[in-house]
Formats: sequence, structure tokens, C-alpha cells
Amino acid sequence: MTEQTGSESGSDEVESTPTDENGPGSTSADGSGLGSTPTDENGPGSTSTDGSGFGPTPVDRDGRASGTLMASLARPRTETETRLAVIADPHLSTRGSGTSKLFEHTETHVRQALTDAAARNPDAVVCVGDITKDGEPWNYERFDELLAEIDLDVPFYSVPGNHDVPKDGDEHDTLSVSAFADRYAPDGQFPFHVRVGGVDLLGINSAGDGEFLTDTHEGEVSAETVSWLAERLPETETPVVVSHFNLPETDRQLRAHRDAAEPDMFTPPAIRNAEPFLDVLADNDVPLLLTGHLHMPSTAQQRGVREVMAPTTCSFPQGYLLVDVGPDGTEIRMVPCADFAGTVRGFRERSSDSVTARGLTAMAATRLAQFPLVEE
Repeated sequence: MTEQTGSESGSDEVESTPTDENGPGSTSADGSGLGSTPTDENGPGSTSTDGSGFGPTPVDRDGRASGTLMASLARPRTETETRLAVIADPHLSTRGSGTSKLFEHTETHVRQALTDAAARNPDAVVCVGDITKDGEPWNYERFDELLAEIDLDVPFYSVPGNHDVPKDGDEHDTLSVSAFADRYAPDGQFPFHVRVGGVDLLGINSAGDGEFLTDTHEGEVSAETVSWLAERLPETETPVVVSHFNLPETDRQLRAHRDAAEPDMFTPPAIRNAEPFLDVLADNDVPLLLTGHLHMPSTAQQRGVREVMAPTTCSFPQGYLLVDVGPDGTEIRMVPCADFAGTVRGFRERSSDSVTARGLTAMAATRLAQFPLVEE
């Protein structure tokens, strides 16, 4: 996902890297860039348990965070208890730094998410796209090294995001979609259908390829993919569709927030020509669509199709989702992949990067404050 005037812009034509108020040489105990003695309500020189300078950390846990309930859904249901770990928008960068995506911390964040997920016994780990900063081969290589180092011991699947596919003006040899599929799709192709526990997982490419959507960061589900869904969905028992781009209702929510709170906010690139895609999901009674792109935890429902959007691992509110499907329905929890100081850093950098980033940060914070977002 990108924004127009900041580091998340739809065209990647970034005006400039945001200036850190601490200066380029500032330091902090935790590497957050907050400085050693930030001015806050505790006063200069205040101490904290985590080195953030924000006083005693307001999070007191014995052991690993279990996650916060984001949604409790009546569907999908399956007699076979099935757990998916869902990560979104890692934007892994081994050479970049700065911006609201905290490029220099992306590896740490996605490593933490994958390591934590592996310890929670999922049946599969799924990424909804934007694995890399901008499709650089060296960033894919590092991501694959992380997968090997962590040894998930379960399948890993991913669909491409708008930052994973070739774009006009790329100054590097962006990995082709076919090569992406060879790495991250079962049978090396999109769309894909694979059975995971009691769930039918269907992954689609909504981000384009070397010949389609190369001049835009908008998304679209091709007519060929819609036809494939129309043929395949009736054969499934418990379909869960995975797409990088969102339903139109999610984009409507974003525009409503803009109109109410941030009139100068740019709306990030959205899916175009969405009706055929929505039609095939609704006509086949798909209960769950997993997405990413906007870097926040959120839900929407349109024509009976429930979309659940996973938060980004790269910046506020750094986390991933555990999706547990069973006989009584589906429970979705958000698990953090940054500590308190890292979350503060992510909030500060994202909210100060641009008007659009500030608006998206506010939307994310509002949704976090309203958890659980759905109780069916």
C-alpha cells in the first residue's frame, strides 16, 4: 500500500524522507530514534523499564502476548479445527531506511511475526502481499532466508501486492509474477486452491503483472480470475479467499473518514472494476475474504461477504492475525510483533509522515480502540 505525498504514496514519487525531530544522529536506548530523554508527561530525564523514555511501560505481561480479539464470526465453520497465521505488508527492505514504513526495522518486525506465528501451531502461514519494498530480488532473497532460518514447519503461501509486481519506472529487475508464484504459490501459479485443515484457501492475484497494471498502483481482479473463481468456488466446502486489494466497502469507509476528519487526505490506490469480483464472491456465498494493503486491522461486509484486513508488520500498529476456524465459527486475534517502544516509534513516524499517513494512523487507532470489531 502507498500514499501520494509520503512514503506510502500510490506512485512512489516521494517528495522527501521525513525529518526525524531528533536529527540524523540521534540515538536511543532501544534504537527507536526517540532520543534518550524525550519530552513527555513524565518530564525530562524520566526513566522506563524498556528504555523508551516514556516511564514504566504500561504493558505488564508474564510471557508472550496471546493477542487481542479482533472479530468473532459465525462463519466460516468447519468440523476440523484450523488455524491460519496471516501477515500483511512486510515491505521488507535490507537497504532502505526511514519513512512511515520504518524500512530499517522491517526485517526485525517480520522476523518477529513469523517466529511468533511458528510457535502457535498454525496449519499454514499466509501473506496477503507486499512482501518487499518494491519487488527487489535481494529483498525476496532475504525473506526466503528468514523463512528457512525460522523453519515454520508448515506451508507458507502468499499472493502478490502492488509493491511485489513490476511497475513502469522500476530501477531494478523486479521479480516476475511467475517467479513469485514459483516461490509462494502451491503448484507455482495464480490463482491457486489448496486445502488447509478444514479450509479451502483460494489465493488470487489482484495486483497485476508485467503486462497488466504496470502504470498504476491500483488493483484489479482479471476476467480470467473471476471465471476461475466461478468454476472453482462451487466445488469448495469452506472457502476463504486471499487477495491483496480490498472490497469497495472498505474504500467507502476510508473516504468517509477522510471527509469527517482529514479532508486533505489522499485516498490510497484501490481496486477498480470491482463488481465482477464482488459478484462472484457473493453469488457463491464466500464467508471470508482476507486482505491487506491499507496497513490496519479492519473489517467490512458487502453483500454478505465479510472482509477482514490484516495489519501491516512494518509500521503502526505492527502485528499479524491468528484466524481460528472451527465448529462454532471463526475467531480472529491480532498479535503484536513490536514491543511498547517499537509501537510508539511506529505511531510517531507514521502519523507524522504525511497527511494521508496521519489519517490512516488515526483510522487504525480508532479500530484498535473498538476491538472486537465484530461479534456474531
